[in-house]
Amino acid sequence: MENKKFECIYACRNTCSMLDEAMRDETAMMRFYERMINECTYPDVQAFIREILEERSSMILRIVQKLNELKVRGQTIEDVRSSFNPVA
Repeated sequence: MENKKFECIYACRNTCSMLDEAMRDETAMMRFYERMINECTYPDVQAFIREILEERSSMILRIVQKLNELKVRGQTIEDVRSSFNPVA
């Protein structure tokens, strides 16, 4: 993988750019391992790569869950704020 430089901008609302980036990287790595498993014919290596794919899949699920938590939290905060500023 390339050595990317990125910084957290601390301005995310209802999401997180760092977690979005992590999701893109994890997804790219899954595609890489899927290509490997399709090319590899050695059973022991195939089994190892399948384990890695399961771990990556689990990590993507965790990232999605955290992003969903952030979205819900952000929406809740917005709802609370809007309840204090009624529209006339």
